[in-house]
Amino acid sequence: MQEMIRLMGAPFAACLLMSVVLGYLGLHVLKREVIFIDIALAQFAAIGAIAAHVTLGVHGDSAVALAAAWCATLVAAVFYAVVRHASAWIPLEAVIGISYAAAAAGALFLIDKGTGGHTHIQEMLAGNLLWVRWRGIAETGAVFLLAGVAFCLARLPMQRVSDDYEGAVRAGMNVVGWDFLFYALCGAVITVAVRLAGVLVVFCFLIIPATVSALFSRRWGSRFAIAVAAGAAASVAGLPFGYFLDFSAGAAVALALGATLFGTWALAAMRPERVR
Repeated sequence: MQEMIRLMGAPFAACLLMSVVLGYLGLHVLKREVIFIDIALAQFAAIGAIAAHVTLGVHGDSAVALAAAWCATLVAAVFYAVVRHASAWIPLEAVIGISYAAAAAGALFLIDKGTGGHTHIQEMLAGNLLWVRWRGIAETGAVFLLAGVAFCLARLPMQRVSDDYEGAVRAGMNVVGWDFLFYALCGAVITVAVRLAGVLVVFCFLIIPATVSALFSRRWGSRFAIAVAAGAAASVAGLPFGYFLDFSAGAAVALALGATLFGTWALAAMRPERVR
């Protein structure tokens, strides 16, 4: 048991960090109906990191590669913010899907032009949650903290835009600016989170706890608390499951999050008014 606690301490801390920050982001993602935004932003981040590796020869985990990855997500943030406002007749989710496909093609092109790109893509998709170290958690936590402070300071206008985009436009709000800030912060969070745990785990922490919270409440505060609790509970259940069965830690947590969703849905089904 002591060995498990020693080995799983850092991965559990990483999961708690993602439960809090990605749990809150997930509330906005569901409200905005941009479910696959994290995958798209992660792909743009991959392009930036691989481009830095190919052109500058830097390692994928270096500060230069990380900065290049975030700059690529900033380009995507501008694109999504402008397109949503200028092309209201095109669903933003369709734009996200198309841009993801284009970014994936660009990443494949860059991989062919450089060495080590395949390794970077594999790490991005699968992650390495079991072998995460406290230094990596501290670095990720610093980015999460800065993003969290920004979200806290801008929570009211961001929530207004997420709740009612057209109403925010009619009220004269700078929706393009607020959208850009939201996607830019998302890009920063997802860039470091994917390095920590991989796209699969990040996607699960972003969507599943927020979906669980939507089954029981409509209030932002209550939903955030439920989302964090769901993510933490799934982490407590998933990490030991992976340890005792010699299973991937990230996949075990993802499975636990999925089981949490199905279990809470069954519980919510006893209250039909909530499900509706």
